[in-house]
Amino acid sequence: MVIGDRYELDDLPLGQGGMGAVYAGHDRHLDRRVAVKLLRLPSGPDPELERRFLREARILARLEHPGAPVLYDFGTHEQRLYQVMQFIEGVTVADVVHEHGPLPVPWAAAIAAQACAVLSAAHALSICHRDLKPTNLMLCPDGSVKVLDFGLAMLRESDVTTFTRIGQIMGTPAYMAPEQIQHGVAEPRSDLYALGCVLHEMLTGRQLFTGPTDYVVFEKQVKESPPPVPGLPEPLGALLAQLLEKSPDERPRDADELYERLDPFAVDLPMLPGFLTTSPSPGRMYARMAGRVLGG
Repeated sequence: MVIGDRYELDDLPLGQGGMGAVYAGHDRHLDRRVAVKLLRLPSGPDPELERRFLREARILARLEHPGAPVLYDFGTHEQRLYQVMQFIEGVTVADVVHEHGPLPVPWAAAIAAQACAVLSAAHALSICHRDLKPTNLMLCPDGSVKVLDFGLAMLRESDVTTFTRIGQIMGTPAYMAPEQIQHGVAEPRSDLYALGCVLHEMLTGRQLFTGPTDYVVFEKQVKESPPPVPGLPEPLGALLAQLLEKSPDERPRDADELYERLDPFAVDLPMLPGFLTTSPSPGRMYARMAGRVLGG
């Protein structure tokens, strides 16, 4: 299939989410690989989904950060909206945990800290992700992390409509903050709670709260205290417990604070065979030098 008279899509999608299917493709004009997300409309026209899809594109266009994919193009093909994005090489954190099991503390901290850097940029633009989870974090061959899928992201501005479906809570139960479940409200520290769930999963190899139905998981998110993770350095265990506090006010102040507190644990990272390359990364070389500026 060719859309926009230039983007040639592979036959099978790379993955499918709540709003669309993502295909690998080739940009004939610029001769490069791209990722194309096509809006799924299984039940016919859906104005709300179309608004959310357009909003996601606008958010990606505003969020200029190396840890978020670049939006190249946006348009309509046969009455279906599409986004054309940077093609990201790598594997999801969900796949890494599934294949590797619990990750070493330095890697769990490094992945979470990189996600914090993206959240810091997003929150500075009044953007809450609202659906942070292992399948939305991509570990690239050079060890960098990309935060994907801003389809449920919310612009925290008074003139922006919050989209919800009647009787439906938007998000993924295993990573939703209690305030999202109880009140449908998301704030920056709701993203930090979700990242706490991801961090717990990376350190243990399993989801924090599970159950036979979404409502059982919702109940646990709201009422059940998370079990401690044995064997962690005491400061990291305390930080994880704080991230998973039921009240947003009890969590770290913001993504910047969380980054600074994770940073001491992201040292002496061991190799992850099968997931990382051993050749020098130009991006990592650039980041290392840029990090020396003003002691950043």
